[in-house]
Amino acid sequence: MRVSAVIPVKDDAGNLAECLRALSAQTRAPDEVIVVDNRSSDDSARVAAVTGARIVRCDEPGIPAASAAGYDAATGDIILRLDADCRPSPDWVEHMVRAFEAAPDIGAVTGGSRFVDGPPWLRAPLAAVYLLAYSAATAPALGHLPLFGSNMGLRRAVWLDVRSSVHRSDPEVHDDLDLSFHVGARHTIRYRRGLRMGMSMRPFGDAGAFGRRMVRGLRTVVMHWPHDFPPWRWARLLADRVARVRAGVNPRDTPAVG
Repeated sequence: MRVSAVIPVKDDAGNLAECLRALSAQTRAPDEVIVVDNRSSDDSARVAAVTGARIVRCDEPGIPAASAAGYDAATGDIILRLDADCRPSPDWVEHMVRAFEAAPDIGAVTGGSRFVDGPPWLRAPLAAVYLLAYSAATAPALGHLPLFGSNMGLRRAVWLDVRSSVHRSDPEVHDDLDLSFHVGARHTIRYRRGLRMGMSMRPFGDAGAFGRRMVRGLRTVVMHWPHDFPPWRWARLLADRVARVRAGVNPRDTPAVG
């Protein structure tokens, strides 16, 4: 499998350098690293160029547009996504590839996180609460697991299947959650235990930024209504699963929580 790693960035050269350094030390190196420069005014593009990363310019504002531009540009069979403030463990790419190789039926894989800065005593419990709250708040709306954009991978074929449906032109969309709606409606999302990503605690240092994330999440859920209003979405997912079972298709080929 060829692997593409996509990193959207805007004015975060320092963190991007650390992230790219961690990617260069992988036990299984990605076949290409794509840095999507979302109109940065700092040295983000230069930092990416020095490491040999492929730079994609995205002038349309917002993470949804930048992420989608990176996925569009990716040529690998597997597209991995992380953020500039992420610090992947040395075997992150290797574990991602193994997850897809071990289960050809899955369309996307996601994992957890660990904080690499902030008070040491707060890192583990806050990371656990953060991801648990995200999953608890979004899974009922989705009917399956959400994707965590700082630590996720999807097959390129899956992206090509949903790329025309995602809301890439709305900067106020929560792009991880929006992608989850579209991927999970047609493909299986699996959580991989032990696949944790180092990331910064800085989102919790700005109450305004954290609040905007919450508003974007709620807005993203509601904008998919009435078509994806939970009872109706759940019914479609269940009906699809039953139809596949009756047709002799492995139930794991269907969108499911697991």
